[in-house]
Amino acid sequence: MMTVNYLTAAVLIVLGLYCVISQKHLIKIVLGLGITDYGINLLIVSIGFNLGGTAPIYTLSDLMNGVSPVYFVDPIPQALTLTSIVIGACVDAMALALVIMIHRKYKTVDADEVRRLQG
Repeated sequence: MMTVNYLTAAVLIVLGLYCVISQKHLIKIVLGLGITDYGINLLIVSIGFNLGGTAPIYTLSDLMNGVSPVYFVDPIPQALTLTSIVIGACVDAMALALVIMIHRKYKTVDADEVRRLQG
């Protein structure tokens, strides 16, 4: 099961990077950045997964009985992923705003055309 998550994360990261490198359309480049971000988020959550794990909440009876922390899911990757989702949404919004400004100024969203207009 976890192998599927790792393979899907790798495919998303490679697909997103391919879009960023190979595309000339600025909106497609921004979408490639988003796909890469989704792949990295899936990878981080998959690393923090623990089969049979529960929420890392200790009760008094758990502490007295000596429950092993091996069966808890690591909360750090989940917190990092939530932070990454918020930052990724802000980066995507800023990138799309820049694409809109480029389109207003140069009347094109083709990266090669914008480079040629600069001289």
